Amino acid sequence: MITAVWSPACLEHVPGAEIWIGMRTPGTEVPERATAIGDALAEAGAELVEAVPHDDTALRAVHDPGMLDHLRDVWEQWNEAGYPRDPGQDRVVPYVFPTSAMLSGMPSRTPTAVHARAGLWCYDTMTLVGPGTWAAARAAVDAALTAAGLVAAGSSRAVYALCRPPGHHAAPAGYGGSCYLNNAAVAAEALRGHGFARVAVVDVDAHHGNGTQAVFWERPDVFYGSVHVDPGAGWFPHYLGFADETGAGAGRGSTVNVPLAPGSGDEAWLAGVERLCAAVAAYGAEAVVVSLGVDAAAGDPESPLRVSADGYQRTGYLINRLGLPVVAVQEGGYHLPTLGPLVVRTLTGLTAP
Repeated sequence: MITAVWSPACLEHVPGAEIWIGMRTPGTEVPERATAIGDALAEAGAELVEAVPHDDTALRAVHDPGMLDHLRDVWEQWNEAGYPRDPGQDRVVPYVFPTSAMLSGMPSRTPTAVHARAGLWCYDTMTLVGPGTWAAARAAVDAALTAAGLVAAGSSRAVYALCRPPGHHAAPAGYGGSCYLNNAAVAAEALRGHGFARVAVVDVDAHHGNGTQAVFWERPDVFYGSVHVDPGAGWFPHYLGFADETGAGAGRGSTVNVPLAPGSGDEAWLAGVERLCAAVAAYGAEAVVVSLGVDAAAGDPESPLRVSADGYQRTGYLINRLGLPVVAVQEGGYHLPTLGPLVVRTLTGLTAP
């Protein structure tokens, strides 16, 4: 049976829109994603467990406290400054970023104006903050932590966390890519705290999890592996996710990236998953966190990959075959008619006896 953890508060984030190449476009990371998955899980007979609130210990081990404070407070500051009324912007949208191109090695400051602070921790214009964003993102973290606790307690060998908004693009000190808090990284950190000496994160979202990679880039105790569309072919996150990125310092060799050409289908995808599973086994992982995106599916608007529903079930089975405790954390997947069934097919493979 599939055990799934979620929180109703995950529905509170309503992005409203995305600002993509300067254009206001409809948001794709919408609350209906979570309801579509929840409905499919219920239909499949999954055991649904409500997330339990947790303190910030694991969260603050993953993210800069300044970023957490910013995400918690910035909407209220934006609203108090009157931007929803003048000029009529009802979401927090950055327009200037303190990049190295701007600072040129000079010291940075914290801007006085909230419309300038909006770009202090956010690295793109797509990831908008509204009145329910912090509550939803924090609830997604609680879902991941609850799932990790169930696995650590032996309640189930594999537990799924219906996290929304997703998280794998959220870095230690920056959020973007429709991600605010890194649920998978927090789950891995929690498993470490529960006594698993070596944890692996296996990312099967269509896009590279640059944030998760950044969190564990120099750490030998958490492996990060990802199969995804090649960023060199023009796909997000553009700057990261290449095969020569293998970690640094004590974490050198604990990162494996498998970028795939646009148009790749099941054969290339499953070969990539098998490569990651072999690397996890060689690493000696004691538990696995799966960043479960289903946006590599044929028909999903956010990816050019062509993975079938059967390919996703086989993906789950390959990870299952490792025989390790698993926390699966929801990432992408944006085609609402097929989203829920794809998640269920993957979890069916992941939880097969």
